[in-house]
Amino acid sequence: MINSGYQGRTVPTEFGHSKPAPKMPYVRLGKSGLKLSRLILGMATYGTKKDVAWRIEEEEALQHLKRAWELGFNTFDTSNFYCNGISEEILGKFLKTVPRESVVVMTKSFHPVGDSEKQGPAGLTMTSGNNRKHIFDNVKLALKRLDTDYIDVLQLSLPGIRGSAQLMKALQLHRFDYETPIEETMTALHDVVKAGFLRYIGISSCWAWQFHAMQNYALNNNLTPFVNCQNLYNLLYREEEREMMPLLKYLGVGSTPWSPLARGHLARPLSRAYETVRSTSDAYHDEGLLGAEWEKEVNRRVEQLAEKRGYNMAQIGLAWVLHKDAVAAPIVGVSKIERFEETLAALEIELSVEEIKFLEEPYQPRSTASFV
Repeated sequence: MINSGYQGRTVPTEFGHSKPAPKMPYVRLGKSGLKLSRLILGMATYGTKKDVAWRIEEEEALQHLKRAWELGFNTFDTSNFYCNGISEEILGKFLKTVPRESVVVMTKSFHPVGDSEKQGPAGLTMTSGNNRKHIFDNVKLALKRLDTDYIDVLQLSLPGIRGSAQLMKALQLHRFDYETPIEETMTALHDVVKAGFLRYIGISSCWAWQFHAMQNYALNNNLTPFVNCQNLYNLLYREEEREMMPLLKYLGVGSTPWSPLARGHLARPLSRAYETVRSTSDAYHDEGLLGAEWEKEVNRRVEQLAEKRGYNMAQIGLAWVLHKDAVAAPIVGVSKIERFEETLAALEIELSVEEIKFLEEPYQPRSTASFV
């Protein structure tokens, strides 16, 4: 384990006292040999306010990344889709300040990036999807924006969400592509790995049958298999527990959930549900959250347990995700630099069986989200 430089520091809380800060642990991604920090820093927050008002621009973003690095974060999750590639560019500038071999860079492929008018009459027709052409083109452009030699994990992305680098460690498919044969996608990913531009591959938000079909094809044809799945998972959305989580455990594939605090709705009480800039500007993402009585009850129980244990709500919500054995490392977003220490403190929280049951009890089945 590397020395994060964090030992001996204390973590302030909202309740006026301090607690010894834990060191960042590192975990394997599934049964692969890749080691991730137990918390992954999500890069969707960083970009330009010309895009959306809640984005954190480059100068402040680089301060965030530096602080995260000092506290032991070694894994950063971005996408070509985040702020039209600017998020990748910011991460690329940060990579020049730290040992590249000590960082795990995760980015994604599927969504179109760029100005449709500059692409000619066809617009963005060939700048999206999981077809062979776009995968190769996207990796090339991502490497340029990241200004690195390789990507650690490339993750496929799928349709359904609204809304000089040389190699990457991991590329994740951002979504499943219904218009491209599985064999074309998996062969293309394997070829990019063999070319040296990727180290590992994964996928973000898909049906369990889609993941199983793609993974089976890779394994049966001696191609590079997925080592990771990024799925939506939190106390307000637990549908992944039905099929995806058991499947990932069976196959030895890591899970790195996104939105562990349900876009902040588990980080503050109902009375403050829509007080942030993002909660008002991203209203379409929040449709259905905290609308049902059971959702409000989950929020209230997180608040009650946080008060009882002397933590804030975000720490309790994150601790719940960290207690799930299928989860390798959740992806966290940090809007203020002082929140990094508070986020790290969630690692030390031990929840009892009774406390976990207390948090989970109100949950009711809901419609699938994020990839349909």
